[in-house]
Parts: sequence; structure tokens; C-alpha cells
Amino acid sequence: MLRSGLVSVTFRQLTPEDIVALVQRAGLDGLEWGGDIHVPHGDLARARAVGALTREAGLAVFAYGSYYRVGYSAAAGLAWESVLETALALGAPLIRVWAGDRVESRTAEAAVWERVVEDGQRIAALAETAGITIAFEHHGGTLADTPTSALELLHRIGAPNLRSYWQPLFGMTPTEHTASLNLLLPVLAHLHVYQWQLVNGELVRFPLEDGAATWRSWLSQLAQQPRDVAAMLEFVRNDTPEQFLADAAVLRSLLADFA
Repeated sequence: MLRSGLVSVTFRQLTPEDIVALVQRAGLDGLEWGGDIHVPHGDLARARAVGALTREAGLAVFAYGSYYRVGYSAAAGLAWESVLETALALGAPLIRVWAGDRVESRTAEAAVWERVVEDGQRIAALAETAGITIAFEHHGGTLADTPTSALELLHRIGAPNLRSYWQPLFGMTPTEHTASLNLLLPVLAHLHVYQWQLVNGELVRFPLEDGAATWRSWLSQLAQQPRDVAAMLEFVRNDTPEQFLADAAVLRSLLADFA
């Protein structure tokens, strides 16, 4: 089942109360709450309050968007136990993490892979005990920056509660994006939805409407999945609530085709 949502870091300048009201107004289903501002790692009281606020508004907490870099954050002072406790207090069934620390999969040395795999096995075991799923961000500058490397990482860690996000990475064609999504479908958790394009070498944000046909084709690949998948808007043109509301209307219309 496809559901709709917002990644809260889209509006770092807004309070959780403002964001919940905005998502309600947009008619979306839920949220991924970020671990940097809205639900800071280790602030359990804040996590419980934001979780309650979300559910009282009739919205789902799809995930906790942590900034835990597997293999590196613990040494830098961010304990996984703190991230996990915060997710539990929030009531999030899934924690999003980053695969390594700003190293691309094609250039990463064996020691980097070993470091990420070892920590990945540790945090996955702790999360599984707590009933939590972990999903790697599919993002440039990480070991999960291609579908092949993301699958390799999940295979090496070998934990049953590991998944991957998907998003259209920059510098690829729509056909290449479709192929990457197909590869990650078996392990897909959620996806981030945005309409950015490279224009003269610079990333420019556009209304989601401009890419509606392409997004419809991608979402059609998910419609038959047996598990719930949330398509969550992340960042909008000019960072305005007005553009978010317009994009949310487009997203709702696209998902209605697969209801």
C-alpha cells in the first residue's frame, strides 16, 4: 500500500506543531521526523511529545530520520543506543541511517566497508531486539550510493531488519532511475519525493507537477508491493509551505491512481 508523507527536515525553520498542522492541511498520511532539530537524538521527552502530537492529529510516524553514520558516529560521540531510545520514545517503527562518512562506494577501501559492516551488524541486532527496522539512505557520498552497492551492503551485514530508501539521484536519466528502483524494490522501505534537475551544472528545484508523469511511472512500480511504502516529500522549491501544499496535491493525485 502506498501512503503519502513529509520529511520534516524540509521545514527546519518550523516547529513540530506547525509541521503537523501543515501536513494535516495537505491531506497527507504521516511524517518522517528528523533527528537534528525537530526530534534531537537523546531528547526522549521531546520525542514522546512529538510522537503524541503526530498521532493525536491522525498522522503516522513513518520513520525517525537519524543522522547516525554507520561505522563513524559512535566514535564521534553519537551513541546508537541514544538514537534507538529516541526512536522508541517517538514511536517510530524505522530508523533511517547513513552508510559511512562521505565516502563513495566506488572509491571506498576495504577497511571502510569492514568498518560499516561491523557497526551495521551491531546496530541491526540492537534494533531487531527492540522491534525496529533500519533503512539506509540511498544517497551520494555513501556506500549506498548505487543500487548495486546498497544491495551489497545489506548482503554483507546480513540482518533481517535491514532495508533501503530510494530517491532519484542526480546526474542520472529517468530510465536509469527506473532501473535502480527496480533493483531496490525487494528491500525498499520508503522513498523521498522531490523534483530537482541539473541546470547548467547546478541543482534547481521545480514544482512536483513538472515531473508528474515520471513520478507516476515510478510509483506504479510500487503499487503491487505487499508492504506499506511511504512516498514522502522532501524539500520543495523556495522552501515555502505554499509550494509544499501544491506538491502535496500532486502527490495525492498520483497515489490516487493506485488506491
